[in-house]
Amino acid sequence: MSDDAKSPRSRVRFVLLAAMALFFTADAVRAAEPIRIGFAMALTGGLAGGGKSAVVAYKMWEEDVNARGGLLGRPVQLVYYDDQSNPANVPGIYTKLLDIDKVDLVISPYATSQQAAAMPVIVPRGLLFVSLFGTAVNAEYRYDRFFQMTPNGPDPKAATSTGFFEAAMAMNPQPKTVALVGADAEFSKNSLDGARLNAKKHGLKIVYDRTYPPNTVDFTPVMRSIQASGAELVFAASYPPDSVGLVRTARELKLSAAMFGGAMIGLQYAAIKQQLGSMLNGVTAYDYWVPEPTMNFPGIDSFLKRYQERASKEGVDPLGFFIPPFAYAQMQVIERTVTAVGSLDQKKLAEYAHNTEFSTIVGKVKFGADGEWDRPQVIYVQYRGISGNDLGQFKRAGTQIIVSPPQFKSGDLDYPFLKAR
Repeated sequence: MSDDAKSPRSRVRFVLLAAMALFFTADAVRAAEPIRIGFAMALTGGLAGGGKSAVVAYKMWEEDVNARGGLLGRPVQLVYYDDQSNPANVPGIYTKLLDIDKVDLVISPYATSQQAAAMPVIVPRGLLFVSLFGTAVNAEYRYDRFFQMTPNGPDPKAATSTGFFEAAMAMNPQPKTVALVGADAEFSKNSLDGARLNAKKHGLKIVYDRTYPPNTVDFTPVMRSIQASGAELVFAASYPPDSVGLVRTARELKLSAAMFGGAMIGLQYAAIKQQLGSMLNGVTAYDYWVPEPTMNFPGIDSFLKRYQERASKEGVDPLGFFIPPFAYAQMQVIERTVTAVGSLDQKKLAEYAHNTEFSTIVGKVKFGADGEWDRPQVIYVQYRGISGNDLGQFKRAGTQIIVSPPQFKSGDLDYPFLKAR
């Protein structure tokens, strides 16, 4: 080493250069580390059909965003675990994601009960929580960093039945009685609460109002009781297995109600559409997107084409109309928010999401104060003209006629139910 290199000034310069090198090296390492987004998802159990199709949409977004350079100059990595369609598994999964996996962001599981189970973990930590397909999850918490990617609007309990009653009351003569039935579970109870309010609003008399255990498999006693009540309208709030059971039983017992359907989860899935086939004719059920010309939002067609091409390989819902577009839109909200804020500061991310209208493949999305959409976009469709069990018929317009709301309506309700089916 030269005498000059041994001088105090040189030694200081050397230390500074070494520190700068370490700083920039560490910064480069941080930049190369992925932004990890964690979540629980139903990959087995009763909700797996929806959960697995959501994961495909998330993977599509992960590939797309990484092809664009990632977020904040870093690649994105999804980290997720199977909640087995059991809400009891959810708190432990999110604790692991946050404490062991050290994820940077979290998104919700699919379904109301699962999201409700996650909230006690999320809220105390002050995390942004963009959720997928839950009903009134934030009604109790009023958590200001919660955002729901479900088009139920500011009154989510009522939204899942509003279109059903509006379509019914447009008929002549107007019905006077209604039966309400659903599972003794979070989503169904929330939807039935809203249905009672809508029934009262329209002056309808509730002649039957019951819940059944979530593990019910024989719906004959339920449907016989509804038939005996003489209800003109039958509104059901159900999960996939019971939705199938209710439709089959209504068909077998030749339900004489003028209108049958409701907030029936599962009828939107390709496997159940194919399984029930022509038994769906006349049923009027809630949905969020169907291939009617009134819902041709920018980007939705190209997304579904890509999704359907890989769906058969992934073994998921081959149509992908219900959950996948909203799952992808959920991540569009995340991407734009993180990009605009320029950091992962949870408070700043939530503030931006509250003050922004997002353009997504399911239309314009603006969140209200409680994190629900500021305007509802729930549609009610009536299944018509279905023959056999060919899945291809559901890809074309005309088999799932939108009867409500007016801005998306593509046809009038075929009424009564016996005639429609």
